[in-house]
Amino acid sequence: MNIALIGPRGAGKSNISRRLSMLTKWPVLCIDLLISYEAEGLTIPQIVERYGWPHFRNLEYEALRKASQLNGVILDCGGGVVVDLDEAGNEIFSDRKVALLKRHESRVVLLDGDLKRLADKVSSDPNRPELSNALDLEQILRQRMPFYIQAADEIFNIEGKKRKQVAEEIVEHIPALQHRTPPEMKQTL
Repeated sequence: MNIALIGPRGAGKSNISRRLSMLTKWPVLCIDLLISYEAEGLTIPQIVERYGWPHFRNLEYEALRKASQLNGVILDCGGGVVVDLDEAGNEIFSDRKVALLKRHESRVVLLDGDLKRLADKVSSDPNRPELSNALDLEQILRQRMPFYIQAADEIFNIEGKKRKQVAEEIVEHIPALQHRTPPEMKQTL
């Protein structure tokens, strides 16, 4: 069993995954870092700029395929983990990636917050690639929200809460995390 944190950019997935790790002793695997490693050190913006979003989404799938073979890890997922692109380049729900997130009775946890606040928070971050020239970030996040909800097993609202509090709520709500020791970390092929 793994725990996958999903949600919009700026929701605190990386911060909360590290806090979950401190509380539970489960290791964290950052999917975006795995993608960057597999792309010979290119950053996500560099991958998108050189090869485009379809290529990045395929790299994301391959990273999830590898990560889903592990047991007892917290997956820190990128904001677009629940989407793929159709032939016209429009975002659609990614059955293939969500199926990997849910392998081996893993739990998908959505971190939900005010989309306007999150969009304002991340709009000037140079470490995040632009999503679209035609749509503003808040609109993209709104379009993705039904996909996040469809993928989620659990939803936690982050508004007005410290990241530590959200991590503690997740531990309290998911019994497997309460043991404070990770399951044996092994591949589950």
